[in-house]
Amino acid sequence: MPTQEFRISTPLHRRAFLRHGTLCLAGLGGALFAKDESGTAKPAPAVRVGIVTDLHYADKESTKTRFYRETPRKLEEVVQRFNAEKPDFVVELGDLIDQAATVEQEIAWLDEIEKVFAKVTSPRHYVLGNHCVATLTKAEFIAHTGASKTSHYSFDHGGVHFVILDACYRSDGEPYGRSNAEWTDANIPAAELAWLREDLKKHTSPVVVFAHQRLDEADKHSVKNAAEVRAVLEASGHVSAVLQGHSHKNAYQQVNGIHYVTLAALIEGSGEENNSYGMLEVMSNGALRIKGYRKMQARELEGVKRKA
Repeated sequence: MPTQEFRISTPLHRRAFLRHGTLCLAGLGGALFAKDESGTAKPAPAVRVGIVTDLHYADKESTKTRFYRETPRKLEEVVQRFNAEKPDFVVELGDLIDQAATVEQEIAWLDEIEKVFAKVTSPRHYVLGNHCVATLTKAEFIAHTGASKTSHYSFDHGGVHFVILDACYRSDGEPYGRSNAEWTDANIPAAELAWLREDLKKHTSPVVVFAHQRLDEADKHSVKNAAEVRAVLEASGHVSAVLQGHSHKNAYQQVNGIHYVTLAALIEGSGEENNSYGMLEVMSNGALRIKGYRKMQARELEGVKRKA
């Protein structure tokens, strides 16, 4: 089948598209990347996931790099792309909104951006970011979005196990909310860590973890007990990758056989060329491909060497 370039109503500059994204589709909604540049056949993904992070929507003046009022227009492009490619589900990795002075204002902003995001036809998953629950409580954020009733959970799809983590807790175990925490004090509390340990013991399929705050070493952007969390992930022997946001830049580390992929933020920069989103493709052996659009970096990562 001849390949075709994907187009949406917002024009994509061809050179930017080829530079930032992976290149060809074998028909919209069909099998992706049937062959690589050498003509060698590549396996079809077991699961395809739309990914976007750090939207920071707010109806307020821009800062040097953050253009809050442009978020809805950028997100419209993301929604169009996802609806055309029809991923199995979509994950928003945190900081959907920015912090407001009042609960009422923050809920209004959340309702506005959720109206745009809810246009996605695939199932939606939300990771809590520190800005999502700076002024709001977790229950309030959940009530005004399509988020799960619990802030950390797991599910299976296409032979792959997916985990959503919540690091919006202070060191003393108190959850974020009502401006009670510093963003640098992010933690996976003991109860959630125990849940994670038991959850991973039940699964031998490849595992992909989604988090907002970083679980690799990233100074103030890291979860404070990240080393303890990584030890649990490593003990499983089946975790292929952690996808994370928070520091607003593309970054990558491999730590003890697990890929830690940090995704560029949608909020950073003005204009459509400074958008950022992607399509994660997970293979049955845990190998990953990320098709990066606009500012999000494309990657191909090998599968984890799993325990026998």
